Amino acid sequence: MPKITVNGTEFEVPEGYTVLQASQMMDTEIPVFCYHPRLAIAGNCRMCLVEIEGSPKPVASCAMPVAEGMVIKTKTEKVQKARKGVLEFLLINHPLDCPICDQGGECDLQDITMAYGPGESRYDQPKRSVSDKYMGPIVKTFMTRCIHCTRCVRFATDIAGVPEMGAVGRGEHMEIITYMDKAIESELSGNLVDVCPVGALTSRPYSYKGRPWELVKTDSIDVTDAVGSNIRFFTSGQRIMRVLPRLHEGVNEEWIGDKTRFAFEGLGVQRLDRPYVRKNGKLQEASWSEALKVAAQKLTTVDKKAVAAFVGPMADCESILVLKELMQSLGVTNLDCATDGAFSPTFRAGYTFNTTIAGIEEADACLIIGANVRQDATMIHARLRKRFLAGDFPIAYVGGALPEDRDFTFKYDNLGTDPGVLEEILKGKHAFSKILKKAKKPMIIIGQSALTRDDGKGLHEIAATIADTYGCIQKDWNGFNVLHRYASRVGALDLGFVPGKGGQGTKDILKACDQGTVDVVYLLGEDTLDFTKCKKKPFVIYQGHHGTNGAHQADVIFPGLAYSEKNGTYVNTEGRVQQTWCAVQGPELALSDWHILSQLSTSCDKPLPYETLENVQDKLAKVNKVFQNYDQIQPSPWDDEPTKYKLSSVSFAPEVFDYYQADVISAHSTTLAKCAQELGSSCAQKEAVCG
Repeated sequence: MPKITVNGTEFEVPEGYTVLQASQMMDTEIPVFCYHPRLAIAGNCRMCLVEIEGSPKPVASCAMPVAEGMVIKTKTEKVQKARKGVLEFLLINHPLDCPICDQGGECDLQDITMAYGPGESRYDQPKRSVSDKYMGPIVKTFMTRCIHCTRCVRFATDIAGVPEMGAVGRGEHMEIITYMDKAIESELSGNLVDVCPVGALTSRPYSYKGRPWELVKTDSIDVTDAVGSNIRFFTSGQRIMRVLPRLHEGVNEEWIGDKTRFAFEGLGVQRLDRPYVRKNGKLQEASWSEALKVAAQKLTTVDKKAVAAFVGPMADCESILVLKELMQSLGVTNLDCATDGAFSPTFRAGYTFNTTIAGIEEADACLIIGANVRQDATMIHARLRKRFLAGDFPIAYVGGALPEDRDFTFKYDNLGTDPGVLEEILKGKHAFSKILKKAKKPMIIIGQSALTRDDGKGLHEIAATIADTYGCIQKDWNGFNVLHRYASRVGALDLGFVPGKGGQGTKDILKACDQGTVDVVYLLGEDTLDFTKCKKKPFVIYQGHHGTNGAHQADVIFPGLAYSEKNGTYVNTEGRVQQTWCAVQGPELALSDWHILSQLSTSCDKPLPYETLENVQDKLAKVNKVFQNYDQIQPSPWDDEPTKYKLSSVSFAPEVFDYYQADVISAHSTTLAKCAQELGSSCAQKEAVCG
């Protein structure tokens, strides 16, 4: 490693580091605008100038690689003068509108000018003005403030994979635009606001609604998909004002998807705020004691084989555990968390993303089976693109046709929609077989579109067999990955919320409901199942936070809390245990889901020993050791033994893109509704939608 000297201190730095990175290792501050550690180097703002011995003039530290014996000075008079000059030029045309700028208080230009800039301006000519650009319902533009750092251009091109932004013109006529003057068709467009160092790109939904120093911050995680992106709620009183990403190198780095960012708008719409009981065919308000009594009477008076319980996509592990124990105390074995009908393996490595999200960067070949990664897990899709851009990463896809305007943002071999291709790969008769055989760390991703098919078990088995055959399973590498859609799924499987001995799964329970042999159904946040079409509709007990499909067909409703209103445990698709934290209070009469179930157990004369959340979490750790350590991934042994698989000749159905409104919370978000409406609409319609 080369030895260099920074401000009189000598030390070693890794080969290939830039002067800026080396200085940051020594906690030496160098101001930057265009530089971002996750974006390609541009070197066009010149704010990071430093003095290097032997160089006739200051050097841009972000673009200069270190060399043996290099002597760097970052605080000399020449450097300070150069920085003041750069700032003076940047501020020539910059509007002095800090008091009304949404970026005020968290603006890089503002902070750096205060620390390094001149005390006054010598420029007294008229400032130029640049017209604002239309970039969709999420990004609001004030392009007169733009300093041409090109961070947004590089993010859109490199990270998001939609090269729809760029610079046109030269000199003072240069402008950053979207080439077609339309919304940016990316699920990561909200991150453009985060990377902008000035107020040129701001959040349209958040515009003029708050100042950073007025808001309270609460760390949490996202539950609108199974990735578990780390986020931070910003609240004012009991109102969530915005959601921003929180750095986590192993999960979402410092990005989040647009659904994660704006789903919170749906938290205050159509909420269940009190218990209800259906009387004379109509839902009527009821007290907690009455609702619990009615539900308990139904659960305890019918035959145990006539009761079924389901877990929805956003249920926390505490409530899943308590619901399971309640049903076990009643002798109920008709339990299922896979309400979409997906095949659920019995061993942990068979239902988790074993490569891990960060581990994608180590893989050297990838086979995707029936997974619309861009929709189901936006941040995993971004990580796949990152690995693709690093080079030497062949990718193949077997599954339903992807929407043309929402195709993967990386090159891949489309192997068609026939599941029989997998047999050709397994037998070595396909061209991609050679690629898998040659790879040192190959990976396979099988998605829910494959597992929900009638031959889901067979597809899982052949994928596992391919993994065994082509070296995906090694001592220090497991390249077999199941990509889940729902935040609750892995936690529910870890807790064994699956049909018990003699119990039935979702498909059989639905048939039994239609035949009238299942009389009572308990829905824990489950909104996708429809019992109204059954010949003999069962008695439905719904526990959740939104008055949607599940509540409409319910006979008893228990109002629960959403993920932003409670402390709860979740396990993401890679098996990482994480926790949400309460940011705001929920509706006055709503309770935590585990608390509701604990009270219900008492009403059923089967009291469970849980008085506090800590009691439930202690039991979680005893039931499964994965809950003993938060934010860690417990490697799972590979227990699969190859068996005979059976595949259907039916082709994969086309993938439907329903990213923006795929759950009950995001479906009520105004911003995400506008995003969904804009897809495929004309530019004129877009202007009308977003204003």
